[in-house]
Amino acid sequence: MSTPKILVETTGAITTVTINRPAAKNALDNEAARGLAAALKAFEADPSVRVAVLTGADGAFCAGADLKELGSGNDYFPWAGSDEGPLRSPLSKPVIAAIEGHACAGGLGVALFCDIRIVDETATFGVFSRRWGVPMSDGTTVRLPRVIGQGRALDMLLTGRAVGADEAIAIGLATRKVPRGKTRVEAEKLAAQIASFPPIAMTSDRQSAYESFDRAQASAIRREMELSMAARRQESQSGAARFAKGEGRHGKFER
Repeated sequence: MSTPKILVETTGAITTVTINRPAAKNALDNEAARGLAAALKAFEADPSVRVAVLTGADGAFCAGADLKELGSGNDYFPWAGSDEGPLRSPLSKPVIAAIEGHACAGGLGVALFCDIRIVDETATFGVFSRRWGVPMSDGTTVRLPRVIGQGRALDMLLTGRAVGADEAIAIGLATRKVPRGKTRVEAEKLAAQIASFPPIAMTSDRQSAYESFDRAQASAIRREMELSMAARRQESQSGAARFAKGEGRHGKFER
């Protein structure tokens, strides 16, 4: 599924998707946005891969929509609000963002689409499109408050200010900070760890967490129970038996 603007590499159970427009700080023009959607769709459909890593080429994550394309009269299609958009709804499998440099405007939306965001000291988040009158159509106004809270989200949305790596960690926008230039390596290590776990319980817990936003507490807890049943039937007994035999004790956290 690779194209010149979207590179896809699969090793074992891990797929790495790289936005490859470094001259534009990996801003997505319409062609690249559709390429990203196709790459994510292919990952979703492939039962042999369990976790994706999403990153950008040459020290930048994604600078949002290509404003040069927009300024030339070519409108961009909504990345979250259209059926063909790459960010329409969470996938059924985890996606980890490896973020260096700018994740701004729509690039912030791309980062928020991911389950986990790993950054280095160069990472910068922000709704920089505020100054140009370009609205969010990538899920940012919905996902950002859920990740960092309404007050902090409104501060970012209204002011368009930059949020660096350390502040992103402090407010929960970023999950982990790693040495400079190591985000992809560390994201792929984490992806391999997650991919090694029994998949049914992991994906059902993830799905329950996402679905809980749309439900009252009692309904969300009932849904958690419903989603847990397949893992309880297919994974829990064998997992408990491994524990009883001594696996996982003394601080070891392995499959």
